Amino acid sequence: MRQLARSTTALVGLTCAAALGMTACSSDTSPSNSSAPATAIDGPITIVASTNVWGSVAQAVAGDLASVQSIIADPSADPHSYEASAGDAAKVAEASLVVYNGGGYDEFIDDILGSEGKDVPSVNAYDLLGSDHAHDDEEAAPDSSADSTEGHGHSHGDANEHVWFDAEVAASTAESIAEKLGQLDPDNAAQYTANAETFHDHVHRITDVTNKIAVDHANAPVAQTEPIAHYLIEESDLDDRTPEDFKNALESGNDPSPASIAATRDLLTSKSVRVLVYNIQTQDAVTQDIRSTAEAAGIPVVEVTETLPEGKTYIEWQTQAAQDLESALASAS
Repeated sequence: MRQLARSTTALVGLTCAAALGMTACSSDTSPSNSSAPATAIDGPITIVASTNVWGSVAQAVAGDLASVQSIIADPSADPHSYEASAGDAAKVAEASLVVYNGGGYDEFIDDILGSEGKDVPSVNAYDLLGSDHAHDDEEAAPDSSADSTEGHGHSHGDANEHVWFDAEVAASTAESIAEKLGQLDPDNAAQYTANAETFHDHVHRITDVTNKIAVDHANAPVAQTEPIAHYLIEESDLDDRTPEDFKNALESGNDPSPASIAATRDLLTSKSVRVLVYNIQTQDAVTQDIRSTAEAAGIPVVEVTETLPEGKTYIEWQTQAAQDLESALASAS
């Protein structure tokens, strides 16, 4: 078994006891992802985000009109296996608005929100996947397999919970946050909407790079140690050659089979891929060996993370990830 398990283990009993007014909780019942209605409130607005990724998006929309707290902000933390504390549960229960990833990624939030007791308005980013949010890029990348829609909207293949790597989902999340904040604070609704529109405009810094990759390096073969950069690779129209057994084992916290490890190593030693995308937040002996194999073969390694590096905004972080990918592909040409 790998040292860093990827299964989410929320302390259900602890969170239920800690959350204000929560009187019952059962791990046997899947929590509902539906958000409680948002109505105007008096006093300061507090937004609680599961990770600093969504905290950054929320802050961009809220500006100085609300406070934002992120439960997971440590760049070395693994949100998949995070265990919520009593304090975390209390923060979520007392929040004016909760913003989280969803899709089973930060399941501790679902456990708290799904408990009986106080309803808290929330925005679930995963629920916005496939919402066909259009960026209206002037020069969109060619559409090779997905059904195209107006602007930059598109349909996805297999769902993947790491939706922060989808710039469209981030833009849609910002818009949903603005809508909720406008309901909580009607006097400033126009400002929240304007801030979300500005964030939407800044998302083009990311999509401009992925569109360029899609033109310059269409269908270039790549590999990754985990499928967290799935949407970055998809948006860039690259071909992920990583064996499914290898990716699925690492994602679920299991040891990949010897055959899948050998197949992944062969992709690198034979130079059948041009880049290795490497998650530095869940390294172990297997992934470190894969990285060493890539480096020995002269394959560029692009590092990605699951939380924001210190001092970076979401836009800066994702733009840098796209630029690093572009540079690595260019160097491997």
